[in-house]
Amino acid sequence: MMRSALTSAGWASRAAGHLWRRYAEERARPIQPAPLRPNPKAWPDQGLHAAWIGHSTVLLKIDGVTILTDPVFSRRVGIRLGPVTLGIKRLVEPAVAIHALPRIDLILLSHAHMDHFDIRSLRRLENRSAAVITASRTSDLLRVRRYGRVQELGWNETATVGPLTIRAFRVNHWGARMRTDTHRGYNGYTIEAGRHRVLFGGDTALTDAFRGLKKRHSYDLAIMPVGAYDPWIHYHCTPEQAWRMAQDAGSEFFLPVHHQTLLLSREPYLEPIERVYGAAGPHPGRVAVRQIGQEFRL
Repeated sequence: MMRSALTSAGWASRAAGHLWRRYAEERARPIQPAPLRPNPKAWPDQGLHAAWIGHSTVLLKIDGVTILTDPVFSRRVGIRLGPVTLGIKRLVEPAVAIHALPRIDLILLSHAHMDHFDIRSLRRLENRSAAVITASRTSDLLRVRRYGRVQELGWNETATVGPLTIRAFRVNHWGARMRTDTHRGYNGYTIEAGRHRVLFGGDTALTDAFRGLKKRHSYDLAIMPVGAYDPWIHYHCTPEQAWRMAQDAGSEFFLPVHHQTLLLSREPYLEPIERVYGAAGPHPGRVAVRQIGQEFRL
């Protein structure tokens, strides 16, 4: 017991030291503006609309219902120590400021990693009109009474939010927020609403699980992670693997996320999106967005 406590204390000390050094190194670096600025308040209540806000944060509107995936709007993601966050600083601002968002009906959280489950952003989004769907054993991180409803989903479980049907499925990742809370779940999701179907892959390495999602009707849009694979290939898929998994599920359009926003790995800044277009080959029009802030309509 004593050795375990000392080991954990040593790990925490080293991690805090690394985060503090990185914090100091990045303080002077400015955060660049988003290349494009969508205008979601102008979206009509019919059809499928999407805008890439940055990292894995996508704003969706499906026949009038708004959904926000893995909202991260903070300047840094990491460990909060009083007024300071020790962690990774954004490279690019969110394409829409959090106060400029339309009313959000559903917040969809894939897992508790800090670059997907940002406590500061989630507190600013608290609203009794918003529902939250999150992975199993993660709702303790939220102030659940400040939302209209918070529901955890395990793999293959479903929930309804208005006209939306949300189903969680297993991806190839892990859910621990810190080093020891390995009990936490992690999900990808399918979203169905009338004639529209959307796939949100969350965070995943290569897996055959997407084949089991394929149905007679294709997914209109697959939101898939394409970055942080070098050297984390056992936890994050390459762009080619992400494209393949989206095709395994039967997806028409492909919205690449999890790149261009946070420096999480070693691959060059634009390599993920260049490789996405390489994977798309003769079908570049099926890539829904290229830059942060770009909009997609169907």
